[in-house]
Amino acid sequence: MVSLPEELQAREAAARQRVEELQVEAAELAVRLEKAREDLSRLEITREIVAQVLAELSAAEDVPEPQEAPAPHGIGVMAVPPWREGLVVGVLPDVYRDIVEIVADASGPLQAKQIVPRIGLEATTAKIEGTRGKLKRLVERGWLAEDAPGRFTLAAMTGTVTSAGVVY
Repeated sequence: MVSLPEELQAREAAARQRVEELQVEAAELAVRLEKAREDLSRLEITREIVAQVLAELSAAEDVPEPQEAPAPHGIGVMAVPPWREGLVVGVLPDVYRDIVEIVADASGPLQAKQIVPRIGLEATTAKIEGTRGKLKRLVERGWLAEDAPGRFTLAAMTGTVTSAGVVY
């Protein structure tokens, strides 16, 4: 018959071995996670470069007629085109169009945390940061302006027509 101290030592040894096995698994997962993050980063950079090249090519093309939305494009095409005279808000993906219209209807500059609930999202840090990224992208492409850090307004554009026909 095994004594209680011997049984406890055996269980402790088994638990210690399981901890060591889990630590090895965690280290392997950390390496896999870092590789996945690197892959994601490379894909994001590639997408941004492709978007920049397409924007430069798009800028060289003729400007569409007001209220004319370009035909839908396939994968790899810039989702948020640079603003140019006569371009309609309707060319933007739904969430970006909603953001531009919310900012346009506001009486003053808005912060990302004020926009999130207005586009139907829960005001979590992740959703606010995601929306802030979209706002920054809209600023980069000329649709919005960031007058003060984190405070967004409609860019000084003329002739911008919404999908509903409203001219800003």
